[in-house]
Amino acid sequence: MIKTLLLVLYPAATWDRIVLAKRGWLTILVFFLLPLWVLAGVAEGYGLVHWGKPSGEFSHIKTYSNSQALIFEILQLLLMLILVFVSARLIKALGETFHGRHTFNQAFTVSAYGLGPFFVLRILDIFPSVSSWAYWVTWIIAMFLGVGTLYHGIPRVMQPDPPSAFGLYVVSSVLLTMISGLVRFLTFWYLEGNFGKLDAFIAKVVAHFPILQRFDEIHF
Repeated sequence: MIKTLLLVLYPAATWDRIVLAKRGWLTILVFFLLPLWVLAGVAEGYGLVHWGKPSGEFSHIKTYSNSQALIFEILQLLLMLILVFVSARLIKALGETFHGRHTFNQAFTVSAYGLGPFFVLRILDIFPSVSSWAYWVTWIIAMFLGVGTLYHGIPRVMQPDPPSAFGLYVVSSVLLTMISGLVRFLTFWYLEGNFGKLDAFIAKVVAHFPILQRFDEIHF
């Protein structure tokens, strides 16, 4: 979280330190991304259990059991994992269209840190949104901040040819915005009660694992 805050406040200097650190993608995943995902998941899960989310046509507040919230957050963590890896692969491919030779590690670094504000502001999902637009405000702010940090990150990490740098920045920014928006839409659509089959799947999982049923008896 501190690294993301520094990227927003001091992007150039922070990206320089990231480049000098030469961290591999696995290190970034374990020590940067996973803590953010777990923190946001715990916060949102707590909110789902205690305050719920608007759901259905009339936006009634639906609260979730401990096990439902846990399974939802695990599935959402997997979505975030897919988001970062797919984004990294596509950014690497985009770099090649600009006649650059970039490694997956470079693309993963840009993707992970560029999406940092999105992952951090997910912590605000702990609060129940009184309307659908509120759920999207944090995403808009996060992507605005993320795109701003990428302006300094793309040239330093990817090191494209100067004539191609701005084009790669614009296309990569649009890509991250679109894919993160899709992930946001999927989670929003579920919380709105539009994935009945997923609800049924979660109920079956809980029914088949007694440990999850005991987990529901715990009061946090």
